Amino acid sequence: MTKQFAAIGPISVHLPEKVESNAVLKEDNPRWDMDLIASKTGIHNRHIAAEDETSSDLGVAACEKLFAEHDIDPASIDFLLFCTQTPDFALPTTACLMQNRLGLRTDCGALDFNLGCSAYPYGLSIADGLIQSGVAKRILFVTAETYSKFIDKNDRSIRTIFGDAAAATLIEPHSEPSITGYKFGTDGSGAHMLCVTPASPGGFRKTDQDFQPQRKRRWKSDLYMDGPNLINFTLSEIPKLIEQILASSDSTKDELDQYLVHQATFKMLDMLRQQLGIDESQIPIELADVGNTVSSTLPILITQLREQKRLSKDRKNILIGFGVGLSWSGCVWKDVLQPG
Repeated sequence: MTKQFAAIGPISVHLPEKVESNAVLKEDNPRWDMDLIASKTGIHNRHIAAEDETSSDLGVAACEKLFAEHDIDPASIDFLLFCTQTPDFALPTTACLMQNRLGLRTDCGALDFNLGCSAYPYGLSIADGLIQSGVAKRILFVTAETYSKFIDKNDRSIRTIFGDAAAATLIEPHSEPSITGYKFGTDGSGAHMLCVTPASPGGFRKTDQDFQPQRKRRWKSDLYMDGPNLINFTLSEIPKLIEQILASSDSTKDELDQYLVHQATFKMLDMLRQQLGIDESQIPIELADVGNTVSSTLPILITQLREQKRLSKDRKNILIGFGVGLSWSGCVWKDVLQPG
């Protein structure tokens, strides 16, 4: 039997109907300098889930869009991977609920995994393992987040950044490796930099003693983010991660076409670009109309670049995720779907 490898197939994105523009935020908070904020974040609009709209609702909508747009039979799916940090319930597993709603086979595997901004390379590696081992052929990899439900309306630090979204990626077998050099990193000592109050619904630790912010907590949001220290972490770890990925994939920087990096904020990405010493054209920044969508930033970015015809067949790109955990991940990727 010929060995098969995972390849990123078609991707469909679903965004909630409600849009919070910078003008809307300015109306709610007249003292906010939205021009200054936009210059730092690079974000002008973000989509926000309705009060009764959950991550599974967004994920199911993205999957249904994927099936319709690309003529995919739900019965052909062997495995559902669902990444979210905002599941519908503590239990049951949200992926099980989605299997039923999507009409997937009952002999289809389904699991949730809880990762944020580093999620996409992690999910690709799981899918690759399932395909290479022969456990599954067609994998539905879904990312969806509703971070907005953690955010107080007066929180200038994060309401201006995060948007809700879902992306559904079809992972299919390919005769040659198109995703290589997976590398991962974890540092739980930095968990306090981006966290939800442990006593919030869905968690079982009733004290926040493990998550004492190093900086003064200024807003009432359940979600807390230490932006300055997250930037320091990114600038310290991601250049080393890239070197590890290149060595693992037998690649060089000269071979890389683009650096597809988690779309955190414009400021963070631009500082990372300068740290890496690469041209602006090599690190696409496409978050203006969606914001930081956590686990969905990379599939949304890939979708945007495909639509803009900015990806070349079989050219090497690097995929990088980083953030909450602290967690980071990456790999080298060639888009096999592009015309030659």
